[in-house]
Amino acid sequence: MFSVLILTLNEEKNLPDCIASATGCEDIVVLDSGSTDRTCELALSLGARVHRRPFDHFAGQRNHAQHNIFFRNPWVFHLDADERLTPALLEECRRVATENPAVDGCFVAPRMLWCGQWLPRCTDFPAYQARFVRAPTFEFIQAGHGQREAPGMRMGRLSANYLHEMCPAGEAEWLAKHRRYARQEACLAIAQEGRAERPSWKDLFHRDPLLRRRALKSLSHTLPLRPAARFVYQYLLRGGFLDGKPGLHYCKLLARYEGFITEEKRRLGSGLTVAR
Repeated sequence: MFSVLILTLNEEKNLPDCIASATGCEDIVVLDSGSTDRTCELALSLGARVHRRPFDHFAGQRNHAQHNIFFRNPWVFHLDADERLTPALLEECRRVATENPAVDGCFVAPRMLWCGQWLPRCTDFPAYQARFVRAPTFEFIQAGHGQREAPGMRMGRLSANYLHEMCPAGEAEWLAKHRRYARQEACLAIAQEGRAERPSWKDLFHRDPLLRRRALKSLSHTLPLRPAARFVYQYLLRGGFLDGKPGLHYCKLLARYEGFITEEKRRLGSGLTVAR
């Protein structure tokens, strides 16, 4: 068997379905970062253990759980409250945990949903994330607004997917969240520029889609007209138009997000340059 960790902040609407998706998992842990709604009470009523820690960033939360929370199983699946396990993924995780391969963690690709509809082309499916990992040895590092595996982690890859609803509280909430994310992405881009880091052109043509995606993201910070470039890439080059009207709408929102990042880089750049 394996354990499940769920990160929460005011997730009383999403948490019940998230926990329900982990059918058969006897060890579900919620790490809450200061909810003021009924998130923690709901978690306890649904059989989860609850821990609390002020949020710094996603890698910090996940590493705190890895190193400071006792899990009843050596393998842990990391979820957010707006994500769901699927029966196929549950079965694959149980098999991997039983076989116990010589890796530190496994990449898993989410199926990204917009108002319930899967948008594979607009979301670069499969965009792998490090989510099924060993505790306490696995280590995350922060990367922009999200996290990835620390250097040196031995990684496997699962074939089944988890579900991520990108718009559980509506478009306004999505935009507000991505304004916050934009500052973190801008700080990362400016830090990379300060260290004279350049994207690897070789990785743009790598066989591994994960390396290609990361190289492309790094390269994108050097491009002019980022919002327009993101729209062209997602809607035309990646075939977002095949995802229908929801795909068009989501690609427009991604372009707005790139605009947020550009604004934050412009606002933060001079101050961070002086600090270096």
